[in-house]
Amino acid sequence: MKYIFYNQTLTKKARENRKSPTPAEQKIWLDVLQGNKLQDLKFIRQKPLDAYIVDFYCSEYMLAVEIDGDSHGEQEEYDQKRTERLNALGVTVIRYSNEDVMTNIAGVYEDLKKKIVGLGRPKKS
Repeated sequence: MKYIFYNQTLTKKARENRKSPTPAEQKIWLDVLQGNKLQDLKFIRQKPLDAYIVDFYCSEYMLAVEIDGDSHGEQEEYDQKRTERLNALGVTVIRYSNEDVMTNIAGVYEDLKKKIVGLGRPKKS
């Protein structure tokens, strides 16, 4: 795993985001990611990477999990550019919709577990 530099001004915003998560972010955090529940992996919330803040990040796999709200339908181009930049830095981005998280958390858990297995061994720098 390698360190990814980030814009230091994002630290305050990330801290604010951690204090007021969306309902979907709170649900996936409590039900799936917090406390190494998913394959004993450590995820952190609202992690600044480069010029962005990702919802959840696992440094061992250089994996970002993003929860897309209703407004993301209007942001597809931005999200694609953001994903491409993170991919260029070696970060894999996996996205789920608010609706998926709120109505099918078991399916999200299984899908994420399968995708992590598909990534193979953790990335090393």
